[in-house]
This record gives sequence, structure tokens and C-alpha cells, in this order.
Amino acid sequence: MQTEPTPPPAEEPARALVPRPPDAQAAPRRASVSFMLSHPLHIVSLGFGSGLSRIAPGTAGTLFAWASFDLLNRYLNVAEWGLVVIVGYLAGIGITGFTAKAMHTDDPSAVVWDEIVAFWLVMLMVMPIDRAGQVWAFVVFRFFDMVKPPPIRYFDRQFKGGFGIMFDDLVAAFFTLLVIALWRIST
Repeated sequence: MQTEPTPPPAEEPARALVPRPPDAQAAPRRASVSFMLSHPLHIVSLGFGSGLSRIAPGTAGTLFAWASFDLLNRYLNVAEWGLVVIVGYLAGIGITGFTAKAMHTDDPSAVVWDEIVAFWLVMLMVMPIDRAGQVWAFVVFRFFDMVKPPPIRYFDRQFKGGFGIMFDDLVAAFFTLLVIALWRIST
């Protein structure tokens, strides 16, 4: 009985190098000093370096906001602070969106401009207040920003880009102010 020879295995075709489509998601980029210094908008987005903290960058950004508010409050009146917050928020939509896009992430933790502007708003609205009251404003704001209870979580998931980055912190600031107002009314 004659058997047919087994054909040799087929050679695998050479794999063509397929270019990545321009809209394909690139690997997320890590924030570093060199990344921050690569563009002036990254410096602002990363909270002048406070967002580079390896531990709790949002908290570091909020501490920067508190310290900078304390310093600048000596030179700015309420109307000027209001303008700073409004311009900071509106410009922040573009600035944080630009940095998030460069980092290939929807809402990078190193981007803390949103915490800075939102906490400036909190501080503006609660002043004058003693240091203990400022600590409580900080703690309540960090709670709402980190835990993101509803509806903050909804807004965080619903809106993307610079608007989403900025808006959920604005809502956290609103709830912080609501808690402080309720506390003041009850005492």
C-alpha cells in the first residue's frame, strides 16, 4: 500500500506592519517633571508640580490651592477672586483637556487644576473663617472629591475631556458648600 507523502507545513505569511490608526488609544503617559516642563499648559494642569506627588496628588493639589489662596487673599478682593475662579474654571476646561489628551488618559490623577479652582471657590465662599473652619472645609471637599458620592460620580462618568475634569470638582465644591451652610444653620 502506497501512502502519500505528508506535505511540508505551509510557511506562515510574513506579517505586514500595520500602522496604528490615528485615533487608536496610545498607552497612558506618566506625569513627570520633564513632561510638566514640556509645555506651559502642563505646568498649570499639574498644579505647578503639586500633581506630581506620588501619594494622593489630588490632596496635594488641594493643599496647594489652600496655600495659594492664603497667600493671594492678601492681594485680591472678593470681585477679583470671583474673576480668578471663573477664568480659572473656563480656561481649565481647555488646559486640563489638553494635558489629559497628551497623557492619553480621560482624567489623569496628576491633573489637579480642577481641585485648585474648585477649592479656591470653596475658600472664597466660606471666608472669613478661622483656621479650624478652613481645615474642615478642606476635609469635606476632599471627601466629596475622592469618594464621589452620587451625583458627583454620575457627572464624573458622564462628561469627558476638560469639561468633565473640571465639572465634577465644581459639583464637589457645591456639595462642600452645602454641608458647610447646613452646619452653620444648625449651630
